[in-house]
Amino acid sequence: MKQFFSDFSKLIKFRLTFTVVFSASIAFLIGSKIQIDRAIIEEINWMNWLILIVGGFLVTGAANCFNEIIEVDLDKLMTRTKDRPMPAGRMTTGQGLVSGLVMGIAGTWLLGKLNLETGLISVFSILLYAFAYTPLKRKSPIAVFVGALPGAFPPLIGYIAAIGHSPVGYVPMDYLIAIILFAIQFVWQFPHFWSIAWVLDEDYSKAGFRLLPTKKKDKTSAVFTFVGTLVLIPVSLLPTFYGFGGYYVAAASVVLGLLFSWYAYQLVVKMDTASAKKVMFCSFFYIPLVQLILLFDLVV
Repeated sequence: MKQFFSDFSKLIKFRLTFTVVFSASIAFLIGSKIQIDRAIIEEINWMNWLILIVGGFLVTGAANCFNEIIEVDLDKLMTRTKDRPMPAGRMTTGQGLVSGLVMGIAGTWLLGKLNLETGLISVFSILLYAFAYTPLKRKSPIAVFVGALPGAFPPLIGYIAAIGHSPVGYVPMDYLIAIILFAIQFVWQFPHFWSIAWVLDEDYSKAGFRLLPTKKKDKTSAVFTFVGTLVLIPVSLLPTFYGFGGYYVAAASVVLGLLFSWYAYQLVVKMDTASAKKVMFCSFFYIPLVQLILLFDLVV
């Protein structure tokens, strides 16, 4: 049983899936709180919140499962992935396919119960991640841009799930807020992806993955990572600029953004893996902290 749970966790990339679901669930609460402030609804629909979490978990797990089916032979070559259930031989690709289909169909059905848009975006996310981003990883660094799209969908899905059954429907501000939440996570992913690609470059190269901007660890790739962190600072201030975020999230976004940029600048100067790891770990904390503080800003 312990091995089963371990394999299932690796199959769905549990930590990645958890991060995705967390992002969507916080965006749902943000959307709900904004509706409460507008006196459109009286309280958060916690049942819909749970449906979003379960549906998002299943859909993300399905996308990761399809990704591993396509890359099973490549996963055998890399140290970080060779112990996943399919490359290790503990699960067949047929079993993986059935698991992915069941999770994908069930998750899409659940998200579709929230509203049509949420279900459609979830299907598009699976297709884009598994069948566009995955094959592109061996062909071109443009894969990072393609992968950043489904990677930024969770807050979009979460916010739309919260307002999908609003008595007054969507208003222009809702579209703007959803796009801004998407934009912050979209821009964040570039330094996030590139720092990971720098740290794991040797392992990635065994499978022929080309994820750094220049396909190698050089000054240009480091500069691209640094510029990505700089662009994130003004983008992260958009919630405050448009009035749905307060000074707490603005201050946190600037402080965290400057810290993120400082580590990225050190990567430009030192060009070493230790600096790239600092950028990578900073990226892990950046998004959840900014999203939580934005929610806190709306609550207080």
